[in-house]
Amino acid sequence: MTIEVTAFWDDEADVWVAESDDVPGLITEAPTMERLIERLQVLIPELMKLNCGKTGPFPFHIVSERNAIAQAA
Repeated sequence: MTIEVTAFWDDEADVWVAESDDVPGLITEAPTMERLIERLQVLIPELMKLNCGKTGPFPFHIVSERNAIAQAA
């Protein structure tokens, strides 16, 4: 089973925010996608053990969204 994580860019907080219906209690944030992945690699196993009694490994897939504006010079 591959865990699906949804991530979006929060312009106001200037961070990536991630959550997943597959991992009870998962919501986290980080300033970069790389740091977000690092956090998820720690939090997913911890939360799956704590909330579901399951041990890993836990493959995950991130679906991300970030809005931007392109303007002509």
